[in-house]
Amino acid sequence: MRITRVKPFIMWGGDAGGKQFSSTLWSAGAGRNWLFVKVETDEGIHGWGEGSLVVQTPTIAEAVRMLSPLVIGEDPADIERLWQKMFLFHRYRGGVIINSALSAIDQALWDIKGKALGVPVYQLLGGAVRDRIRTYCGAGDVERARAHVQHGFTAVKTHSWYTEKHIDERKVVPWFREHIAALREALGEEVDIMVDNHGRSRPALAIRQIEAVENYGLLFFEESVPPENLDYLSLVRQAGLKTDLAAGERMFNRWQFKDIIQRQLVDVIQPDICHCGGISELRRIAALAEMYSIQVAPHNPKGPVATAASVHVCATIPNFLILEHVHPNPLFDKVQTEPMKMKAGYYNVPMAPGLGVDLNEDVIADHPVRERAVIEAFYADGTPAQP
Repeated sequence: MRITRVKPFIMWGGDAGGKQFSSTLWSAGAGRNWLFVKVETDEGIHGWGEGSLVVQTPTIAEAVRMLSPLVIGEDPADIERLWQKMFLFHRYRGGVIINSALSAIDQALWDIKGKALGVPVYQLLGGAVRDRIRTYCGAGDVERARAHVQHGFTAVKTHSWYTEKHIDERKVVPWFREHIAALREALGEEVDIMVDNHGRSRPALAIRQIEAVENYGLLFFEESVPPENLDYLSLVRQAGLKTDLAAGERMFNRWQFKDIIQRQLVDVIQPDICHCGGISELRRIAALAEMYSIQVAPHNPKGPVATAASVHVCATIPNFLILEHVHPNPLFDKVQTEPMKMKAGYYNVPMAPGLGVDLNEDVIADHPVRERAVIEAFYADGTPAQP
């Protein structure tokens, strides 16, 4: 079998979870494009991958076309060899654009291999260690959080800033304390609450934020500080907080994860299968984290191919915690020829060969790429801030 074609597809994926964050800041940037990659072979077997990344999908599509000559004509079963070619043969490697293109092609190669052998991908990874995969989705307010719980989810993630476009740090901690208190009162003790801080805070502010909600039993506090400087994260870690820390959605490949894992700066890592290097690399990153008793909660505000690929990996790793999932989104089901089935916030381990997901190209064509607004935020004096 030989690879004959590698083709990127971009479609408008619709509103991101029904405006999962209710603030004006987040609703202004709601909605996203999905980037899918179809790898075709001379035996009629094809595979799908995904490399979706908010506003950068057209650029990643070009990176897919750039990588394609490295795999066309090759045996798709040689996944590791092709991964190494795509990673090593471009000197300036490791960034989010090329890495996302590589990730999408890698997922498609695993899909082809599973289909060719007639087995689901998780079986090729060593088999499942669990029967089902727990998921969560985003909720900006009590009303949406209740709706998710009524749909069967046992965990929700929310934001940590009052998130007006013009930021006043003095309002952050009081607003955050009231926000989490209201969520906990509404949801009770049985529903897990997570917080995404989007890397917005200085270490001192992040510590005050977490201290303000320590009694509400968060599952984890995500991206407490900007991801560029691990020494910031070390300061938060050294504060002796009781809340688990999470990070990693903006890290790519095992080399970038090495320091945060070996220094044990977090309790939970969040690699994204669309950016970290695909199925192959997510599995390796998880194995490294397992050595330090760090759990894995993959970042996944994505489309159905990335979700399916993540589910297969999550089924096989002992240190899996929970998987992010965008809900509700009608296009998530509509673009699939046979939609994935979720029950009460859980995906069962897939049984179909490959990833178990195929896409309707007519639906993709009916929802062309849209320009997605870049989210902006500023301090009171006009200084740009992390949105």
